[in-house]
Amino acid sequence: MCMTPSPETLDFIRLHRTDDVQALALHAARHPGIDFPFALKQIAGWQASRHKLPRWSATEGILYPVHLSMEQCSSETTAACKADVMGTGERAVDLTGGFGVDCSFLARKYRHVDYVERNPELCALARHNFPLLGCTNVEVHEAEAENYLRTMEPADMVYLDPARRDSHGGRTVAIADCTPDVTRLLPLLLEKSPAVCVKLSPMLDIAQALRDLPSVGQVFVISVQGECKELLLLLSRVSGQSEHAVFHCLNLTSGTASRFSFTADEERSAECKLTSTLRAYLYEPGASLLKAGAFRLPAARYGMEKLHPNSHLYTSDTCRPDFPGRMFAVESVCGFSKQELKALTASAPQANLTVRNFPASVAELRKRLRLREGGDIYLFATTLADGRKVIVKCKKAPNYSIQTDRQ
Repeated sequence: MCMTPSPETLDFIRLHRTDDVQALALHAARHPGIDFPFALKQIAGWQASRHKLPRWSATEGILYPVHLSMEQCSSETTAACKADVMGTGERAVDLTGGFGVDCSFLARKYRHVDYVERNPELCALARHNFPLLGCTNVEVHEAEAENYLRTMEPADMVYLDPARRDSHGGRTVAIADCTPDVTRLLPLLLEKSPAVCVKLSPMLDIAQALRDLPSVGQVFVISVQGECKELLLLLSRVSGQSEHAVFHCLNLTSGTASRFSFTADEERSAECKLTSTLRAYLYEPGASLLKAGAFRLPAARYGMEKLHPNSHLYTSDTCRPDFPGRMFAVESVCGFSKQELKALTASAPQANLTVRNFPASVAELRKRLRLREGGDIYLFATTLADGRKVIVKCKKAPNYSIQTDRQ
């Protein structure tokens, strides 16, 4: 990539930043003096960064990589969260630098940060962008992560986000199938640093990850606006601690963050009362709790009853606005007789629909009920403790931001 585009190309980019990229591509012949491939890449990158990387898009002169790198890079929201997880210190090393978003936030926490990346274009972009972002304490190294790790000086923190695509471009989720392979590098990683943070796919089986990496002390499951986005494992030199790892379920919303922390032992030993009676409020745990396996403990901690061992829905007569998930005010409960369903659809021809531990998908049930999507009514199709299949009709509780259909 050319790091010194012509003034004409830069002016073209600024003038057409908000234009449709595909439409622009059809008119390349009209602008012979413009480096069109470069311009289109920068316009597409800037458009992708407006919401994901607002600080970057607001910084004049930032250059962007190919679409795949933009797609794979962290958002500023999750990058800031990861930097908080990794704490502060003298020196950190990012072994998989990529576009440099995570590294730029580490630079706020550590006096010196080494950015390591094997892709020459991404290294060139990092050298260009970091000074513009004020990250003058970052040193860029073009190298393979494994090679750099073998010769590097000890650091306070090592971070890596292994590539989750195989040689054919297909997605992988197993740790050993990612590049670099953390399971193989683990002894050397912990020799070089007392703390290692690994970002993994949120699709990964956490229990298997803890078996593969026996030195995990903390697991962070990060959700943004209720959607599970990232899985972080924080490792130390204490061998065999993974079975006692502390789980932290974080949900980041506009300007706020909630945290629910627990251990597997706490979840297993939690006393959870089951019920077939809906109370005044219905609660659905956030995506990070479900991913981490907090099924019984939320009921115990918040004084609620669980609708069924496998439904993962809770109810109580007490309003708990601090609950880490969605909260609804219950209006009615109906079964599946023709008369009950007719009355339900008459009162709620339009609704948001969720199924939990129920033998039909959202699409199937919506078709059966002839239910239009949206509105301010929320229906939960689920199973109660006595085995009954029901639909719970709700409205959102005050001060809660509610999402739509959830499977």
